Amino acid sequence: MTTSRWIGARERLVSGLARQWREWRGYLLFFCCVWVPLRSAVVDYNPVPTGSMNPTIVEGDVVWVNKLAYGLRVPLTQLYVARWDEPRRGDIVVVLSPQDGTRLVKRVVGIPGDTVAMVENRLHLNGQPVTYASPKHEYGARITGPLRSRAHFAEEDLGGVEHPVMGLAGVSSPYRSFAPVVVPPGRYFLMGDSRDNSLDSRAFGLAARDDVLGRAGGVLVSFDLYDHYLPRPERFFTRLR
Repeated sequence: MTTSRWIGARERLVSGLARQWREWRGYLLFFCCVWVPLRSAVVDYNPVPTGSMNPTIVEGDVVWVNKLAYGLRVPLTQLYVARWDEPRRGDIVVVLSPQDGTRLVKRVVGIPGDTVAMVENRLHLNGQPVTYASPKHEYGARITGPLRSRAHFAEEDLGGVEHPVMGLAGVSSPYRSFAPVVVPPGRYFLMGDSRDNSLDSRAFGLAARDDVLGRAGGVLVSFDLYDHYLPRPERFFTRLR
């Protein structure tokens, strides 16, 4: 290639890049200066690929996360500018796993100062058994895949926060019972609502306060992972409890 051709090719390349920058700079600036900080510090979404929170959250749900629920962080960091609340018993939180740092969606069952134990899949808090009642809804219709025929449900009362939990018939697990655990300051005991199908604090230990990214408030959209990702519009824009 001659010098003149090389210079011409370079000029065309520079001109093309400049044109692309002019056309896309607004989108890029919005993404870098607005969208990324917004998702990092204000509000986010989190797809849920597993059934550990059945029947409250099912596989294929995409939940929205209020990252201002407990405080304000510097975007793209774990550093707090201000804190105005703490995770409460019964909250559904998005948290970094103490095991490998992956994002998890779990329920807070033990806060600092609590003593948590389980006896045959029944939760005990501060030396007292938690109240269980008959399910208020037909939760079985929500369960997809092979677990539906084995699932049974109850309403659990975590100090005034009532929510459904699920067990699985025929499961033998070492996590159905465990000795009392005292939750120290700055730590939280987390569990999935599907008590026989959840990797949680019973396995990986207590979660640190700074690893709690926010509180899950509701389901944005939902797709059936077991049926060609068909949308489940009845779950769109529903609140969590």
